[in-house]
Amino acid sequence: MKLIKAIIRPERFDFVKKALEDKAIYGMTIMEVMGRGDQKGIALQYRGGSMMVDLIPKIQIEIVVKEKDAEMVIQIVKEAAKTGKIGDGRIFVLPVERSIRVRTGEEDL
Repeated sequence: MKLIKAIIRPERFDFVKKALEDKAIYGMTIMEVMGRGDQKGIALQYRGGSMMVDLIPKIQIEIVVKEKDAEMVIQIVKEAAKTGKIGDGRIFVLPVERSIRVRTGEEDL
């Protein structure tokens, strides 16, 4: 199993969620996070002056899938989250050793 962790623009989340649902991928964990990368923040105009915002709001999506489905999920997220501008995000893929359903005790679903 693989954990796919995607950090994307908040305004692209609905597109990503819909694209995943179209392929019957429903389980995900969502977090509002702050971060920066190559973009290094943005300059905002405030009361006639410029203010540098160093950390930008992002959405982090975590999805655990079977190994055979990982590449499909990565492609869906890449296509649905892309705007072509700096700050589109990043996808991380990590191995998952075990998965246990709390309610039933079933493992590796």
